[in-house]
Amino acid sequence: MTLPQNAPDSALGSSPAVGDRNSTLVDAEIDDVPAAAPTRVGSRRGLVYLGLCLVLIGLNLRTVFSSFSAVLPEVTADAGLPGWAVVVLTTVPVTLLGVFAPLAPVLARRFGAERVLLGAMAVLTGGLLLRPLDAAAAGHLPALLAGTAACGAAISLCNVLLPGLVKRDFPHRLGLMGGLYTTAICASAALGAGFTYPVFAATGEWTAALWFWALPAGVVLVLFLPLAVRQRHGRHQQASDGVNVWRSAIAWQVTVFMVLQAMMSFSVFAWLAPILRERGVDGGTAGLIVSASIVLQMLGSLFAPALAARFRDQRAISTVVALMTGGGFALSIFGPLELIWVWTGLLGLGQGSLTAVALTMIMLRTRDGHTAAHLSGMMQGVGYGLGSTGTLLVGQLHQSTGSFAAAGILFLVVGALAAVFGYRAGRNRFIGG
Repeated sequence: MTLPQNAPDSALGSSPAVGDRNSTLVDAEIDDVPAAAPTRVGSRRGLVYLGLCLVLIGLNLRTVFSSFSAVLPEVTADAGLPGWAVVVLTTVPVTLLGVFAPLAPVLARRFGAERVLLGAMAVLTGGLLLRPLDAAAAGHLPALLAGTAACGAAISLCNVLLPGLVKRDFPHRLGLMGGLYTTAICASAALGAGFTYPVFAATGEWTAALWFWALPAGVVLVLFLPLAVRQRHGRHQQASDGVNVWRSAIAWQVTVFMVLQAMMSFSVFAWLAPILRERGVDGGTAGLIVSASIVLQMLGSLFAPALAARFRDQRAISTVVALMTGGGFALSIFGPLELIWVWTGLLGLGQGSLTAVALTMIMLRTRDGHTAAHLSGMMQGVGYGLGSTGTLLVGQLHQSTGSFAAAGILFLVVGALAAVFGYRAGRNRFIGG
């Protein structure tokens, strides 16, 4: 039997509980006709098992980014990576988050969200195994490029589909499951940053440090396999009605705000550890600092949405957290090294709050679930696609100048622009009037 788990359309509704950070869980299948059925689990124990699998999937969605940066100097030196390759390897996975985001609802409509998630986890595991391979004469670079690209594509599909499954299958436990899911994603970045260098130190091989992260992904793949393959999936079509968010000035202001926060967010994953190591911090300590900064991101993401929803508009909070993030990043490069924990702490609180406020705008600027889903798709496609230019620019500037000083100026500029667009996106208006 299947438990009654379906959340009605009104669960997102015209008056969403925007004060709840989990109201940002947007269902990518909301336009499906007929509506996608809940995952078949058979019993309450099966529902718990499903919830565990979804949280564990979330726990694998950011290790790709932070693990590579934790051993970037070792990879560059041992594999003899040219400067352009380092830039590409830190940029491609973020770019693919945007490129593959529009495909996720299409694939889910054809094969079912559970099976698409299973396929994505298989691709992610394969990409993590492929990354450190040495192809003899060709060296490590082809495998690094192919594996990293596979991981980026897989994570993109999971990013889009996971929130909808959490919302669809756990409407009666949305606060708990939404909190566990979002915390797991943040924790995955912290784990990748904190544990990769110790694995390298213990084994003496950066390849082992990167291969390590295929283990938890493979475990989740095995756990989720029996649940996903037994799902039945009928024919679905896409509803064509609703507001065209691509023609809305408000939607573009929110999306540009998302682009600017993504530029800084993924630059933290890709470059903060190398920045600290270039300043003389040892690899293990740099990993701990980055992990602590990401943990503080969790704290910011806990409180920022509820705080944002308490205001009549979000202009003030958007401006403050954008300036905190840009300033914290610049101080991590320019500020006294003795206070590096303070600078990275400021960065973490600012970045977590900034990301959460940007995502909360999905609900605050829309009146119904369909518009929210379309805005979410627009923000992820454009936001992640263009947001990858942050990691690209940092890499190019470092390659050209030989230091991260120019990147510090860049983050000040990006933080200021995020404050401007956050101020505009924070006005109390709705897409579609």
